Amino acid sequence: MHLLQPLRRLSDAVNQAAIVMCVGCVLIMLGISFTAFLYKLATGSTLSWTYSLARLFLPWIGFLSMTISLRYGEHVAMTLLVRSLPRVLLKAAAGACLAVIALFALMLVWYGWSYFQGATQVYMVSDQIQIPSKFTAIVIPLSGVIILLHLVQGFDLLEHFIDDETQLDELIKANEGEKRS
Repeated sequence: MHLLQPLRRLSDAVNQAAIVMCVGCVLIMLGISFTAFLYKLATGSTLSWTYSLARLFLPWIGFLSMTISLRYGEHVAMTLLVRSLPRVLLKAAAGACLAVIALFALMLVWYGWSYFQGATQVYMVSDQIQIPSKFTAIVIPLSGVIILLHLVQGFDLLEHFIDDETQLDELIKANEGEKRS
């Protein structure tokens, strides 16, 4: 149990880094697109490389966003069905769900690493800009490792275990505490 707390803090720190990375990728994509727009306004011609370069950030945004949404419990879930189960079956379903998530993450790492090692192509964005395909391929096993790390959060990843009554009581108490201060 003492090992879980530092791993949970590491999971939270990695999640914050993933958020910063996603925001950075979106800002870079916007910057590239805005540069193309300004160039078109100023010269009347287009830059051929902007679309090709900007789309290289999409895998990073997609895969890292997947890990972020998992950490916050914003993944696809059948909450109504699961909450109608008896407590014993609810725990079994949650355990099975975590096992499937772990299997998915392991497959991302296993097959993603093979894909990364075999990625030998170079994206020809333009004559001068060439990006190795390893740049986009590494995000696959990396996201699998992040998902595996997030599994230390346990049942907190699954929204089925959030007790709405308890959460509302905590919010009310916190709100009352702020009014008194």
